[in-house]
Amino acid sequence: MAGGVGSRFWPKSRNHFPKQFIDILGLGKSLLQLTYERFLNICSNEQIYILTNESYAGLVAEQLPELLENNILLEPSRNNTAPCIAYASYKIHQQNPNANIIVAPSDHLILKEDVFLGKINLALNFASKNDALLTLGIEPSRPDTGYGYIKYKRMDSEYQISNDIKKVEAFMEKPSLDKANEYLRNGDYLWNAGIFIWSSKSIINAFELHAPLISELFKGGLSIYNTNSEQNFINENYPKSPNISIDYAILEKADNVYTIPADIGWSDLGTWASLHEVANKDGYENSVNCDIITLKNTNNCLIQLPPGKAAVIKGMENFIIVDDGKVLLIYPKSDEQEIKQVANEMVANFGKDFQ
Repeated sequence: MAGGVGSRFWPKSRNHFPKQFIDILGLGKSLLQLTYERFLNICSNEQIYILTNESYAGLVAEQLPELLENNILLEPSRNNTAPCIAYASYKIHQQNPNANIIVAPSDHLILKEDVFLGKINLALNFASKNDALLTLGIEPSRPDTGYGYIKYKRMDSEYQISNDIKKVEAFMEKPSLDKANEYLRNGDYLWNAGIFIWSSKSIINAFELHAPLISELFKGGLSIYNTNSEQNFINENYPKSPNISIDYAILEKADNVYTIPADIGWSDLGTWASLHEVANKDGYENSVNCDIITLKNTNNCLIQLPPGKAAVIKGMENFIIVDDGKVLLIYPKSDEQEIKQVANEMVANFGKDFQ
């Protein structure tokens, strides 16, 4: 899934060039390219589909030139994750009714690639033999209030499939700090990473049972998918689908949801602070992406500047400093949740050039 705007990474992530297409880690590759390469260890590029907004078709093709053109699925509107997953699932099911499917965001970081691949293969094996919807659950390392949580059932012969696969009891919204601490102490809660594994049969059954409106819309294209008429069908019908996440549409209603606890070095890279947490840092905990810079009495900052830009910074602590060439953002790291609203205010006050 590569259709989001990444507005919490403003001003570097904008509507015309969002986070998944940026080399945000300074590795010479975008997050989309890193994700694509990760899944080449699981399947061939012919089996990888990129779901993205139609306005990003050129960016996807430019960054993944080896990807088949027909494997870039274009969404004419932003309707959240349930419709885009339904579209891909019905298309894949039309090609292969016995297919297994992995759904993954294009803009997440996974440091422990080998562990990740092992968990995915475990999930694929289980999904191929059972009518099950699986999600990777990230073992929490801190009481984070920025993530949704998965509560799984305790050891019980009725629910415990194995030490590695657990029955999901509930999906929890982003909690308060007190709740997050309670979840951490309890030990039966995992972060919801938004990485899902299931067979095409299981997810289509789930759509028919729990989200019939979405099912009816996309089932109507079964004779049209993988033909020259597919995009016209999607352009006409996709905007009619409800704006709803896969969690609300399916996972919170289904009784065949399982999770695999995973310590895979995961971050959703959802905010500047989460990037600072995983980025390389100097002896003063500063993460800096440029060479022409002098820092004095500056600690625990994230600093991103355009190539060739020089800077002298003194007396800053716990700040985000980002210059994308058009916008300079200097903002306390502790207040980063305000950045999305700040971006909206800039657009309202000064125009869409800042969107």
